[in-house]
Amino acid sequence: MSTHLPSSRPEPDQVLTDIVDYVLDYQIDSQLAYDTARYCLIDTLGCGLEALQYPACRKLLGPIVPGTMVPNGAKVPGTPYQLDPVQAAFNIGAMIRWLDFNDTWLAAEWGHPSDNLGGILATADWLSRTAVAAGKSPLTMRDVLTAMIKAHEIQGCIALENSFNQVGLDHVVLVKVASTAVIAQMLGLTREEIINAVSLAWVDGQSLRTYRHAPNTGSRKSWAAGDATSRAVRLALIAKTGEMGYPSVLTAKTWGFYDVSFKGQPFKFQRPYGSYVMENVLFKISYPAEFHAQTAVECAMTLYQRLTTLGKTAEDIEQITIRTHAACLRIIDKKGPLNNPADRDHCIQYMVAVPLLFGRLTAADYEDDIAQDPRIDTLRAKIVCVEDPAYTLDYHDPDKRSIANALTVTLQDGTQLDEVVCEYPIGHKRRRSEGMPLLESKFRTNLARVFAAKQQRRILEASLDQPTLEAMPVHEYVDLYVT
Repeated sequence: MSTHLPSSRPEPDQVLTDIVDYVLDYQIDSQLAYDTARYCLIDTLGCGLEALQYPACRKLLGPIVPGTMVPNGAKVPGTPYQLDPVQAAFNIGAMIRWLDFNDTWLAAEWGHPSDNLGGILATADWLSRTAVAAGKSPLTMRDVLTAMIKAHEIQGCIALENSFNQVGLDHVVLVKVASTAVIAQMLGLTREEIINAVSLAWVDGQSLRTYRHAPNTGSRKSWAAGDATSRAVRLALIAKTGEMGYPSVLTAKTWGFYDVSFKGQPFKFQRPYGSYVMENVLFKISYPAEFHAQTAVECAMTLYQRLTTLGKTAEDIEQITIRTHAACLRIIDKKGPLNNPADRDHCIQYMVAVPLLFGRLTAADYEDDIAQDPRIDTLRAKIVCVEDPAYTLDYHDPDKRSIANALTVTLQDGTQLDEVVCEYPIGHKRRRSEGMPLLESKFRTNLARVFAAKQQRRILEASLDQPTLEAMPVHEYVDLYVT
């Protein structure tokens, strides 16, 4: 039966051209965006360095063919690897996402815009080394910061009004699209070629969220963004050869993304592309916890101190009520067995129970040796989550963007402790002055995990001063992280 679809080649979808015009033409004049991007850079790299302490992450790193070394290739921070930009992007992307400790963006869709750094840094490093080898000028770290701001903006602005999780797709589709656009620009592609590249990102089959949810929660959620940003490098390189694109990849009747994967609905946009997302991005500073639980963990730490002052422990607790927002209930409200670290760091009950028991929450607390403590599951069973509609509204309010949680503890003797409320986590824009010194301290701690004191000092000298960092050639900055 004929579908009578038009056969003429259409003009590119508006969503594609808006993205491409932004990466080609928009001039970022926000110093706040560049300052925040520098903090984002060091925090993201620090998260990757901490992940190197975990064998489950390290086993995925390196070249596809063992022993391969690519002349003028991109180097992987904290390792001896020098790889082609596609594989380097996977390595860097997997490292920075492994512990769920890099930045976050929360809206209709959730995600981690610094996931794009894997492809951005790998491509910029490779291009710089190649340029220097040919006697040309390298890219600078300001170019990297600019690409980061634009990738954050593309991913975050699409996420503001469009929920991919509601149709079962993972948010890393937006990493792939954003990375493809900015990397294609870095590679010097023409406007038409960048449109082609971005269309190729949308036409890919997109990842299912099943690896983030029971009963299939697993470690792919820790390398999915590395996979997406490395795929972006690959697609941009394919487009650079002159490979054709698919102009109505989103809107084509029956076969386009909207009809196949988005229930026939077109994307909605709250604002044009600028620098809003980087300026308002959320940092995970104190705790490697899924972001919807960050304020709950802060509340739990306060309650731990209260219990200690009263001469009580978590074993004296009868019930805990968490007043929260709808996204928290959808993603991390879990009962029953938790099968692995990836399962545990997406369970708000686990992330509250550990600090109430031990007065801490670290990446190591999700590992099996800690999780087997029976007191954790006993306390988890006493935790009840309820939605506060006002918290849900404030979560979506563009002027607030709160991630509120409130904890009430009732003791076995009937005593009810005063509710502890935290609306904005330490990494929120509203707490920048409080948070940035702690973020810098987090970076120093992560550097010390991998490098000797002299190398730490060199990295800090280059990283903590905005003009120094921005002027530095990319390959020289990356070389500071080589082991």
